[in-house]
Amino acid sequence: MKVIVDQDKCASSGNCVMHAPAIFDQREEDGVVVLLNENPPAEQAENARKAAASCPALAISIEE
Repeated sequence: MKVIVDQDKCASSGNCVMHAPAIFDQREEDGVVVLLNENPPAEQAENARKAAASCPALAISIEE
């Protein structure tokens, strides 16, 4: 699995961090998503998928 984020699309909602805090964070200054781990381990895969699905700006994509 590979996680890809488009910071230009990010709406700073924080849904990704709520679903997968080991994979995503937010910048202090504007709340834009920060990718912490583009290749999360298998046990975090479902959280990554939930984060992508809950992103209102569709700024997160997953390559399986």
